[in-house]
Amino acid sequence: MKRKLVALLLLLGLLSAVLCGCKDGSADKTPEDGQTSGSNEAAQPPAAHPNEITVGIAQDLDESLDPHKVVAAGTKEVMFNVFEGLMKPTPEGDLIPAVAESFEISEDQLVYTFTIREGITFHNGAPVTAGDVVYSITRCIDPADAGVFRIDALEMVERVTNVDERTVSIRLKEPSTELLSYLTLAILPADYDGQDTAPVGTGPFRYVSRAAQDNIVLERFEEYWGEPAYLDKVTFKIIENADSILVSLQSGAVDLFAHLTSTQTAQLSGDFNIEEGTMNLVQAMYLNHAEKPFDDVRVRQALCYAVDRQQILDLAFDGYGSLIGSSMYPAFGKYFDGSLTNYYPHDVEKAKALLADAGYPDGFSMTITVPSNYQPHIDTAQVIVEQLKEVGVNAEIQLVEWGTWLSDVYTGRQYQATVVGVDASTMTARALLERFNSTAGNNFINYNNAEYDAFFQQAVTAADDAAQTAAYKQAEANLTENAANVYIQDLADLVAVRKGLTGVRFYPIYVLDLAGIHYEES
Repeated sequence: MKRKLVALLLLLGLLSAVLCGCKDGSADKTPEDGQTSGSNEAAQPPAAHPNEITVGIAQDLDESLDPHKVVAAGTKEVMFNVFEGLMKPTPEGDLIPAVAESFEISEDQLVYTFTIREGITFHNGAPVTAGDVVYSITRCIDPADAGVFRIDALEMVERVTNVDERTVSIRLKEPSTELLSYLTLAILPADYDGQDTAPVGTGPFRYVSRAAQDNIVLERFEEYWGEPAYLDKVTFKIIENADSILVSLQSGAVDLFAHLTSTQTAQLSGDFNIEEGTMNLVQAMYLNHAEKPFDDVRVRQALCYAVDRQQILDLAFDGYGSLIGSSMYPAFGKYFDGSLTNYYPHDVEKAKALLADAGYPDGFSMTITVPSNYQPHIDTAQVIVEQLKEVGVNAEIQLVEWGTWLSDVYTGRQYQATVVGVDASTMTARALLERFNSTAGNNFINYNNAEYDAFFQQAVTAADDAAQTAAYKQAEANLTENAANVYIQDLADLVAVRKGLTGVRFYPIYVLDLAGIHYEES
């Protein structure tokens, strides 16, 4: 029996059948000047190994692989290796030119002029032109293609024009401190219509094939503009049953698996090294405000007091993880407000009093919907269920497949509560906070708060960085004070890497960079 769940059994009296019956559970080597800095000959694997690896992932990718249509964080994580924008993030959290070779900003900060790298090509061999850049950006400003997501942050853009074949000009309606972060959006060939099923980008790996519910295959892009990836081939193996993860690693079928629990890594043999970073997610019990009794702030606050977050970390994660108190995680630095972390200390009596005041003196029943392929979220939900019993709330876990979670919970908003982690698509506070704006299309908790909307609007229209940061922090405080969700942690990211492989690097956003992974010299 799992070590952490044994502890939970002793402390909370969980039935072993409940605990054991649940199934399913790098280096950025791109020089900033854009020039290839060397070969990979020294990092080639020993002769006994082919120059390829298999990476386990806990979910299938989205039905469409078009980066402008992708919903799931897991899909973005994989396709980070295939697509690039004008800019790209580094593990240190900086933004450097990618498809762009360089850029200039006008004195009034309203015009950004980008020069496209000379000789850069797409994976299909077509040269990248200024026209492709204009197409890609405008496609996300005013989508004409079905399924393409509109990037509201780009409403700041007045127009995008191609000055010549290698020059793009972006004029803003007003100065913005966030534009460059959103220019990490994927640059695509304008005359190619196969992105859904055969995606084409400019990244260090090119897409080769996909077998639904089984695998995705990428190969090194030999004509990559920067320093090429070390590996010739990477196969992503989909393993949605959490019980199969360890078997796949131990058997040698999988060489690398990220986002493991401490219990899983403890059971691995000495064939693996464990790399530790952070997932850069806001894990919480997200509440549907359109469903009673979660439309009552007193009920939501009661749940916040009832949940002992430190106990969750100790029992379910052996102490790994960082407690959070709002929709922001520590890697975002200046935007993270640590004072909100302990806003709701564990207080059973206060929780009971709030429930009684809200008309639920005897508690109520609720369902927590959890994707069955993510063991960390299942383990978290199991602890929460037992903690809520102390205040009279009878919670039941409903395990669903990932596709069902996306369609019913995230898109359909047909749920009461769910335990998941929400990521940031770009290195901006807006990427995490925009979803709670009352009119946001991805506001899956149905949060509707006029004060929050006002703070968010102040942030996105702020004239300087200090004012913007202050407004974002006010928005975070609003989420906390109104108990928008039961915030728990930024999960630790434990990555199992087969010995002989090296080069794992962690980013401040949810990505898995494989370009730096390589075999050590024998």
